[in-house]
Amino acid sequence: MNAQIFSGCMPALMTPCTPDRKPDFDALVRKGRDLIATGMSAVVYCGSMGDWPLLTDAERMEGVERLVKAGVPVIVGTGAVNTASAAAHAAHAQKVGAKGLMVIPRLLSRGPSPAAQRNHFKAVLSAAPDLPAVIYNSPYYGFATRADLFFALRAEHPNLVGFKEFGGAADMTYAAENITSGSDAVALMVGVDTCVFHGFVNCGATGAITGIGCVLPREVLHLVSLCEAAAKGDVEARRLAQELEQALAVLSAYDEGPDLVLYFKHMMVLKGNPEYELHFNESDTLSASQRGFVETQLKLFDDWYAGWSKQSGLAERNAA
Repeated sequence: MNAQIFSGCMPALMTPCTPDRKPDFDALVRKGRDLIATGMSAVVYCGSMGDWPLLTDAERMEGVERLVKAGVPVIVGTGAVNTASAAAHAAHAQKVGAKGLMVIPRLLSRGPSPAAQRNHFKAVLSAAPDLPAVIYNSPYYGFATRADLFFALRAEHPNLVGFKEFGGAADMTYAAENITSGSDAVALMVGVDTCVFHGFVNCGATGAITGIGCVLPREVLHLVSLCEAAAKGDVEARRLAQELEQALAVLSAYDEGPDLVLYFKHMMVLKGNPEYELHFNESDTLSASQRGFVETQLKLFDDWYAGWSKQSGLAERNAA
């Protein structure tokens, strides 16, 4: 099965809220279409950025179906406590025309058990055999998928075509060395915003799933483009990619913390998207100090990028 869908840059969509703190699907679709028009290759929904634990199964499925009907290419997150629910999300994704799956490990019940995880992955992959899928590896989910399990699953499920690594630089290096570098048919997706350069340049990643890219889509697409060029040996692109990633470092690091959705939604509001002001739980809010800090950091980056992107030679590179 072709892994081409897992290339380029994909924002992990957040779920905007109506005033009564229900999913605002109209706003979700608008943002998905806007991001694709900006140059994103697809969107991911519902991963942790989409607040999947706070939505009902019916709400998640409605969001997926609405995006698909709007012509937005969607990779569907299958996170669930119950394996049957995860498989149902996979089957629904295939039925309505999603482009792929991001398969999340089994949570809470028997989460550390390799046998339980193998059976969980098999059930999800079997529920949508026509959809290409990546396994989502993250320390936050409490289970590390290693090469032996990945290839045992791939031998039985050809729709397993890749690996999304959220664990950081060392885990991404492990995935590249032991899972994804042996065949062009197996894709590595950068899964954390702080490791875009390392993933593309050092680990051969084919794509990135991004949180900060929802807030700064053009800037993150610029970073990915530079990293792709650097991975082909472009010396100037390598220098520029490292400069841009360093400038983004504080904002990108929110992707690694438990308040990521709070920070990213606040930045979305600052960027002119008021539909992201509310959260599903009224008590989920940044402190005054957190808001002040992220506002300062976002302005600092915006001011830096405005000047940096005009430097000699860079405007010509962007135009090309």
